[in-house]
Amino acid sequence: MSAMDERAAAGSRTRAGLARLAGPWWMFLLTGVAWLILAWIALRFAPASIPTVGVLLGVYFLVATINEFFIASVMSSWRWLHILMGVIFAFGAGWSFAQPYNAFWALASILGLLLIFQGTFYVITSISTREVNSTWWLGLVAGILEILLGFWASQQYRPVQGALLLIWVGFFALFRGISEIVIAFELRHAQRP
Repeated sequence: MSAMDERAAAGSRTRAGLARLAGPWWMFLLTGVAWLILAWIALRFAPASIPTVGVLLGVYFLVATINEFFIASVMSSWRWLHILMGVIFAFGAGWSFAQPYNAFWALASILGLLLIFQGTFYVITSISTREVNSTWWLGLVAGILEILLGFWASQQYRPVQGALLLIWVGFFALFRGISEIVIAFELRHAQRP
């Protein structure tokens, strides 16, 4: 067996193993569509008041919590990181619902860091799965865009306003939704005999 055949066989075994571990592909499709709907809501939302925006951010954190725990339940690699992210998002959701005014300003202060962290996670995941994921470059592009958006959100030249925060959150949800949908179709492709 040549080296190319061995690599192809190893890639097929790895792809089949990932398909078994990941569970039903349509769950990622549903979460991706949910993220796109939340992105659409955020990008169309007119911030009438800061507490309203704080509650909307709580909804985003709640959906992110559910999503991270779902991913942790079906994936064995990096499970601890998904659980940690789920706990952090759960804390953010609880705080946003309890004190939406303070949550808005706190999130405005750290949103750039969160976007940089999430984008870096996407870049690492995309690069590490390039042998078994034919669309790994899409996750890489989304991660790089999220990192750039994080640096833009962290700039101090313009004070944070409600509309800008909603744009940042909308793009975060958009990138997450696209990534989830790509994962869904990759899993569907891998689960076919």
